[in-house]
Amino acid sequence: MPDARLTYHLTPLDWWEASDPAAALGSPSLESEGFIHCTDGAEAMVATANRHYRSDPRSFVVLTLDLARVGSPWSVEDPGGVYPHVFGPIDRDAIVSAEPMPRADDGTFLPFATP
Repeated sequence: MPDARLTYHLTPLDWWEASDPAAALGSPSLESEGFIHCTDGAEAMVATANRHYRSDPRSFVVLTLDLARVGSPWSVEDPGGVYPHVFGPIDRDAIVSAEPMPRADDGTFLPFATP
């Protein structure tokens, strides 16, 4: 994938399954905050999931996105350069993969398969 700029987006499995596969992908945060949250790096994604969603019992899916193809403006605004924000819906062809986000029995998110 030449010139790919990969990042990850975590979303509840039920929301992902209910989304229209023929339409660009939105997000609840796009409506409430004006952007879609992403995280660079698989380890950072697991840490983010545990920090924000460990107590949420739902099943989650982690999307690998190619920011070079999202079709909406994006930027990295945090000082560490780890959390891209996408300021609009994500074109479906930018979704490289969708994988279950594994969890331990206590709800802890675990490392996931990367493309």
